[in-house]
Amino acid sequence: MKRGTAMDYSRYTRAQLIEIIDELKMLNKELLSEKEQEVRLDFAWSGNLGHWYLNLKTGNVVFNSLKVTTLGYRIDELPDPVNYSFFTDKLHPDDYPLVMDAMRQNMAGTTDVYECEYRIRALDGSWKWFYDRGKVTQRDAQGKAEFAAGIVFDITAKKERALQLEHENKLLEAENVTDALTRINNRKAVLAVLASTIHEASRTSQPVAIAMFDIDHFKTVNDTRGHVFGDQVLQVTANIIAGNIRVQDAVGRYGGEEFLVVLPNTDQVSASLVCERIRARIEAYQFAEGLKITISGGIAEYRGEAVTAFIDRADQKLYQAKESGRNRIVV
Repeated sequence: MKRGTAMDYSRYTRAQLIEIIDELKMLNKELLSEKEQEVRLDFAWSGNLGHWYLNLKTGNVVFNSLKVTTLGYRIDELPDPVNYSFFTDKLHPDDYPLVMDAMRQNMAGTTDVYECEYRIRALDGSWKWFYDRGKVTQRDAQGKAEFAAGIVFDITAKKERALQLEHENKLLEAENVTDALTRINNRKAVLAVLASTIHEASRTSQPVAIAMFDIDHFKTVNDTRGHVFGDQVLQVTANIIAGNIRVQDAVGRYGGEEFLVVLPNTDQVSASLVCERIRARIEAYQFAEGLKITISGGIAEYRGEAVTAFIDRADQKLYQAKESGRNRIVV
């Protein structure tokens, strides 16, 4: 039943007219009850925020026109009477079962209030967010639900702000663990991965290896080609390392031109094969202006020591690689 529309009762049968009269009686009873509660100032939903009234016997609903105009419909475009399926048919598929379950539980009396948030498709195809709160207010002598009432709020703007905030928080979180230049893990993040990996390895007795890489003669690159070129070298090197390790492995920028690779469930022999492949691919890469870059690396396998001592062992092997001529991996 739509608000503010003239009804032509001449086309209705006697049974239909009796049904309409019964519905109006229940609606009138509900409105009088609400008015009494407003006077006593204990009605939590007082105020014109979008009331609705549902005849559970017929499925017909009476509602504030704002609910449909917000969706882009005109009142004169709606069927007469309006069945609750007019709204439920437009629910988002992900939200439909939640809404129906909340309504069924309230009708069965297992919950005091029907309450949920859901998306509903507007006339233009967009999704609007609504917060709906109501309850069964009239039951027959056997306790079967006959009438329900409630209010609905358009929370689209609130949801959009929340989703935008969530997106911004994810970006901030990503920035907090990502090296700004190379877009791989920063030092803090890769150390956290290493600590977590060691903890898991201690529980499962699986091996863990790490590798420390350092770009050879990187200072010379910066001094002769400039820092912009040096940044490109760092980015390419990070991409090659990241592209030659497994999904479960991790790489992070440990320092200026140093990279730390964490290799779970990997012994030092297997780690040396991975690192040699990385070294060879960086050596083969053709940078701008014919420049060739090499890296040195040191590998260590975990022996139960502190994280700092573990990293120091790999760093000592890296130092040996540098001292023995660079462009090599030392295990």
